Amino acid sequence: MLVPYPSTLDVPYELVEHVSLPIHARRQELVTRWRRLGCFKQALLVLAHLRKNETFAQVAGGFDASEATAWRYVDKTLEAPAARAPGLREALVGLGEGDFVIIDGTLIPTDRVAADEPYDTQKHKRHGMNVQVVARPDGTPLWFSRALPGQIHDLTAARAHGIVQACLTRQILVLADRAYQGAGATVRTPHYGHRELPKHYRRFNRAHARLRTPGERASARLKTWRVLRRARCSTNRIIQAVHTLLTRESSG
Repeated sequence: MLVPYPSTLDVPYELVEHVSLPIHARRQELVTRWRRLGCFKQALLVLAHLRKNETFAQVAGGFDASEATAWRYVDKTLEAPAARAPGLREALVGLGEGDFVIIDGTLIPTDRVAADEPYDTQKHKRHGMNVQVVARPDGTPLWFSRALPGQIHDLTAARAHGIVQACLTRQILVLADRAYQGAGATVRTPHYGHRELPKHYRRFNRAHARLRTPGERASARLKTWRVLRRARCSTNRIIQAVHTLLTRESSG
């Protein structure tokens, strides 16, 4: 079901209601008598900004509010879903020996000046931030990391976030691409060689690719929230909030 706002927004109606609930609770707590927008419309404004990457000026115009009001609504509304995003240990609860997860690194493009060297990635030829994604075998996101400068290698980022050690402690198998070669522990990457690989290595690589491919959906789903396509500010709270919204969107 699509929700009209002056155009349409490709999120479930139930998700808008879910986001509006803590807004209503907060207003009741503050005994607020009047706001420019009702709770549902405030939630819709925030989701329009996140989903479509419309600027504060654009969403403010669409909802007949000021740009400052739109900024304040987004800033306050993100607090609740961001706080509910799970930590890495919490995300791995219930998993153990015999289970596996998929890890992948994704680049979140960001507006940076040329002098911001740590954010300048040679691989992608643009500025961005490195986000590590841990997913279930079916591609369902389990955990999104905090953003690090894009120049940081995926394996370095995974170690910095404690992913390798956390999965080793629980004896969870991790499937990853070649960027994580050398991780050791329970991490499995494709075999790589400049010459032709033996048949059993090629069979392993095919099976590995088949099992790992669904994990790329988690990164793709993260980027359906277009505000992350060209981040203009610190994205960590936005990423955590989007994770919570993704979980709700899937369950809804």
